[in-house]
Amino acid sequence: MRHGWTTGACATAATTAAYTALLTAEFPDPVTITLPKGQTPAFALAKEERAAGHAMAAVVKDAGDDPDVTHGALIRVTVRPLPPGAGVVFRAGPGVGTVTRPGLPLEVGEPAINPVPRQLMRAHVAQVAARYGGTGDVEITVSVDHGEEIARSTWNPRLGILGGLSVLGTTGVVVPYSCSAWIDSIRRGVDVARAAGRT
Repeated sequence: MRHGWTTGACATAATTAAYTALLTAEFPDPVTITLPKGQTPAFALAKEERAAGHAMAAVVKDAGDDPDVTHGALIRVTVRPLPPGAGVVFRAGPGVGTVTRPGLPLEVGEPAINPVPRQLMRAHVAQVAARYGGTGDVEITVSVDHGEEIARSTWNPRLGILGGLSVLGTTGVVVPYSCSAWIDSIRRGVDVARAAGRT
């Protein structure tokens, strides 16, 4: 069966394209990224936009043959420059959830962009900055078209992630009908229940 790419991989590709355009005025299309295990997939851009002070790129998620509810979703990333020393700041745009309960690997109030996708995006921002002379200080806003509606079919409402989807992925690759992905979802639910004193 055909493998696909996680929302985290798609967001990283869109981030890379948007930040490149912010520094060079040109969007790489397709845009290639490097995943944690060394794969280098290329992603076609579905949308792109550049204006004073920001650039936006969007990628359509391809989950391969997995029955993933986010298959076909449009993952948008808007990148804005920040003052030197600000680092990389993540924001939840429309369709991306916010953490409202303890027990998840993110603090309450944080955008539901998981640690590995954050690491991937930071690494690619640093690479683009080094290549084109940027500072690497940026605000990254991830949005998913219809994400709030899609999220109703996921565990997010029960996990206390409100307002939309999570940006997920540990390897960047979606393995069809993966047992490990299902088990990881159950563990997240147990962690949230334990943090709430329900176990």
